[in-house]
Amino acid sequence: MVNDCTVSAACLICQTCNAEWKELVMLKREVKKYKKGQQLIVEGDPFEGIFFIRKGGLKVHKNWQNQKDLIIRWASVGDVIGHRGYGIPELYPVSATCLEPVEACFIDKDFLQASLLSNARFCHALLNVFSNDLKIAEERMKQLALMDVKGRLSLSLFELEKKFGKDDNGFINISISRQDIASYAGTIYETVFKIFTELVRARIIKTEQKKLGIIRPFELAKFSAE
Repeated sequence: MVNDCTVSAACLICQTCNAEWKELVMLKREVKKYKKGQQLIVEGDPFEGIFFIRKGGLKVHKNWQNQKDLIIRWASVGDVIGHRGYGIPELYPVSATCLEPVEACFIDKDFLQASLLSNARFCHALLNVFSNDLKIAEERMKQLALMDVKGRLSLSLFELEKKFGKDDNGFINISISRQDIASYAGTIYETVFKIFTELVRARIIKTEQKKLGIIRPFELAKFSAE
């Protein structure tokens, strides 16, 4: 466990609670470190609290048909994990798995409840997180229902680049497996492999092992606009 807080500006509760309460947050919260592949929360487990991501990237996913995973969203620094377990029933409805080493600030459910009751700004900010989650989920449902697979993969690459940024070589700043991209876009690995091969040959995207980069964004965007 780590107790120092050097990136509190990225933490929703530190940003929005009052000064006196922030001192209590420093005493009550835990900063936890996770390795790639470890899970912060597991779908169906009892709700214990929420996490504020300080470092690293994750996938938030849910069991689907035939024990397959559907990735709901990506998460990185400043995002909140586990909040959808708050309420009745007190169960996490999704899992969250690290795509790389992750550091997160954990607030247990009792202190979360006290913080919401004592800090109107924090309560409002967390309500906005729920609202934004709902908007994203509605848009994702529309994409999965109405957009063809090449369009969904195109959007997936733009969303990954927006969430994680680019490195000095123009690659999306996180390694993502083709299977994870398939799980996010609602397709299968073989289809992702085939379409990415076509896009690489057309010099619209580039790949290096699990690294992906967008070379010609305007050309790539045409697939999601059709």
